[in-house]
Amino acid sequence: MKIATFNINGINRRLENLLAWLATAEPDVVCLQELKATDAQFPREAIEAAGYGAVWRGQAAWNGVAILARDSEPILTRAELPGDASDTQSRYIEAAVNGVLITSLYAPNGNPQPGPKFDYKLAWHERLRLHAAELLETGLPVVLAGDYNVVPEPRDIYPTRSYDDNALVQPESRAAFRHLLDQGWLDALRTIHPEEQLFTFWDYRRNRWQRNAGLRLDHVLLSRKLTRRLSAAGIDRDVRGVEGASDHAPVWISLRD
Repeated sequence: MKIATFNINGINRRLENLLAWLATAEPDVVCLQELKATDAQFPREAIEAAGYGAVWRGQAAWNGVAILARDSEPILTRAELPGDASDTQSRYIEAAVNGVLITSLYAPNGNPQPGPKFDYKLAWHERLRLHAAELLETGLPVVLAGDYNVVPEPRDIYPTRSYDDNALVQPESRAAFRHLLDQGWLDALRTIHPEEQLFTFWDYRRNRWQRNAGLRLDHVLLSRKLTRRLSAAGIDRDVRGVEGASDHAPVWISLRD
């Protein structure tokens, strides 16, 4: 079972790119973020023509998350992160696919910090931690995939001082990610590639793609039930280099049956 997460940064604007990658990579499940489309604007027909069923939660201009499943229909289990009924941002969706519970999450960026956006980021991550603990307690096989908007460690960002004040690298942000690992979740990409420098995002500005000045923001975390099934993981870097690309590259894992 091949599961991927991909911040598409505008699904309709980059639909051609997405469909080309789906045809080449053939993931069984895809978690998408930053749809930047309302529910009605989601390109359901094109996705279905590519062989994928889908569930999604859109939002005009910003945010938006989806889960695609090849040759099957994901069973929607949750369309919001619990813990704050007043939060209307489309940042979390959860579905069952072939016996695995899968999430697509798009955590808040948090900039500028300090300030209300950073406070929202930390509060959102705390809600995620609490919900993740509940998911672990079920004993089900669970995948927490998405754009966490956290650079977990200094080696997950190119050598620079330009991000020192950025919300992505603050101690509080990194601690939020570490809390999930401490619960028992496995960072799949880092497990398979323990020593490598890994980037999943390259800003459009200042030739950062050309300079390989990247950050690791996109993560796939596995519950204990799935850790022994992990067989491979990688980043489809070439997707970032095509014309009209998202500023993120897809991250994928493979699970043994």
